[in-house]
Amino acid sequence: MANKELSRRDFLKGMAAGAVGMATMGVLSGCGEAATASAPAAATEAPVAAAAAAEAIYTPGTYSAAAKGIASDVKVTMTFSETAITDCKIDVSGETKDIGGKIGPAMEQAVLDAQSPDVDAVSGATVTSDAIKKAVADCISQASGKDVTVAQTVVASADWLGEAPAISEGDITETLDTEVLVVGCGTGGIMATMTAAEEGAKVLVIEKRETPTGIREDIGSINSRLQLESFAEYPEFEIDKDEALHELVRYAGGYVDSDLIKVWIDNSGELVDWLTDLMESTGDWYMSLEGGIGQPEFYKAYATGHSPHKTAQGTEKGVTTTSTFRDFCDKTGNVDWRFQTSLIKLEQTSDGKVTGVIAQDATDGHYLRINASKGVIMATGGYATNTQMMLALQPQTMKMKANVPIGSTDDGSGIKAMLWAGAELDPTHASMMFNRCSVKPDETAGYQTNGKWYWFGEQPFLKVNLNGKRFCNESGPYEHMLHSMYMQPNHTYCDIFDSNCKKYAEQFDEVGCCRLFAFPNGAESNMPFDYVWGQMTEGENSHLALGYLQKADTLDELAEKLNIPVDAFKETVWRYNTFCARGLDEDYGKPEHRLTPVDTPPFYGIRTCAWHLTTLNGCRINTDMQVIREDGTPIEGLYATGDCTGGFFAQTYPNLFTGLACGRTMTFGRRAAKKVCAKR
Repeated sequence: MANKELSRRDFLKGMAAGAVGMATMGVLSGCGEAATASAPAAATEAPVAAAAAAEAIYTPGTYSAAAKGIASDVKVTMTFSETAITDCKIDVSGETKDIGGKIGPAMEQAVLDAQSPDVDAVSGATVTSDAIKKAVADCISQASGKDVTVAQTVVASADWLGEAPAISEGDITETLDTEVLVVGCGTGGIMATMTAAEEGAKVLVIEKRETPTGIREDIGSINSRLQLESFAEYPEFEIDKDEALHELVRYAGGYVDSDLIKVWIDNSGELVDWLTDLMESTGDWYMSLEGGIGQPEFYKAYATGHSPHKTAQGTEKGVTTTSTFRDFCDKTGNVDWRFQTSLIKLEQTSDGKVTGVIAQDATDGHYLRINASKGVIMATGGYATNTQMMLALQPQTMKMKANVPIGSTDDGSGIKAMLWAGAELDPTHASMMFNRCSVKPDETAGYQTNGKWYWFGEQPFLKVNLNGKRFCNESGPYEHMLHSMYMQPNHTYCDIFDSNCKKYAEQFDEVGCCRLFAFPNGAESNMPFDYVWGQMTEGENSHLALGYLQKADTLDELAEKLNIPVDAFKETVWRYNTFCARGLDEDYGKPEHRLTPVDTPPFYGIRTCAWHLTTLNGCRINTDMQVIREDGTPIEGLYATGDCTGGFFAQTYPNLFTGLACGRTMTFGRRAAKKVCAKR
């Protein structure tokens, strides 16, 4: 029997005609964690009760299907009677552990309740949720003999904020008291915790995940000891503070608080010095300055990056920055940790002072009140995984990105809580993106596309659009390349290089985290070339083996494999190669040392789009790290750091200040803790 297209409306009409009751699906969303789906008491009984009178719509049996999630193939197995879905098993074991990897049970119940694939996604795990829904639709198609499609719901809404949850006093079954409450145990939260503990305050940390989130390790600062010591040998590393301020304001188009930038400029050196002493005292680490500013061109780079590296002892012990920082906190005896505990909302007095929070324990769902006598420090991150917020505030970013497992896990719950408490949101909305995501030759960018992480993407090789034509100067800040990509067909382009790519990558003299060779001062790069190339070309999980990277002996063959016009592509390469031979880019002014030809087979190409690391706009703060209202007055008792805060970035991320975001977050986390602890 030929399959017939069956929409959800037709599917539900068929169910109604067969006298089969449909259950109502509870909303699967919340601040930080997925709420348990609730269904009417008769939800699982109605299909059974009506079965005798119902018209058969399924071929009874068990069916399986899979769909691509963010890190794995999500597998669904469903059992059907003639009239109902009677069982649903979902395997998300390959997805991110504390995000998509935990939503299987809730989604199983949701599908059974709805008797349909059209259920709400779990907040913060949209990609995995969508994969589950696709696999469920596939199983229903198999059982019904009709093509069941998942409804494409537009989730962008002007009301992405909603109202603060109402939690009754009777539902709060636990109360905790502390001096300083830190919400979030990532890069900013751990700095705030370490500093407050060192200051002698009683600190409680709550974190929604089962374990602390990863700590960023490219730390941007100005005038650390390591920098100051380098000037004698490398005077070009010296940074003029006024110039740095002006450059950061220019990147943002003025949509920043210059005084906040000055806080980073004036205090980040002390932060790095403190961390250097702390980490090197363990014998497990040493700190290095990533001393590189590249060859002069249109965009100036600054030697701001610092990175911790393990000593032989640290490697043998298997330490991480997270374990080292937690050990430091635990030795003070001043810190208590509470994991799997999600912020629900802030608590305030009648005059607006924040006194603590209402949170929820994920292990059993109970609510708890946490009172903080000195203050609450928010370090909850941005909203990169909140699809509704992203579509409402950054639709352009959603069109440029593809999903990969590595990136932010933040869902905007902290930002929303601060807004409910009266905070002002940044006037513009920006993200930190890198051209480190690849898609297959039949795919294009977009938040519903799942790609593969591609570290090599920032190398300034020839880049062409899907019409086979070059479209900009490939050398410059990462996001400038991506913003130029947005103006091209399907917001996607192709990286093109040849067998001389290793020689050329060294010639590029890159800076920051995309550098693939040791820095001029001997500091190690984040990723060495040979490792990155091996990830791309060797083994069954490489870009080449999985069909992302294309390899060809001729330009004609490469264009065909990339699904771009052959003649236009060959003309582009010929013109570009002539510029390389002359050392002069007549089209876009690319610097000579980055004009490298594509003339030695085998040739390589790969479709590329944006890797979305995190959002950069949040709630406004003052120079004391207090969250402020629209009129500029501080919300007493409320402090913040990191990607949940605003006033520091706008429009684009200034990646040529290596480690700026991490350095800002750590510096502000330390400053917030000192300000809170100074309160009597």
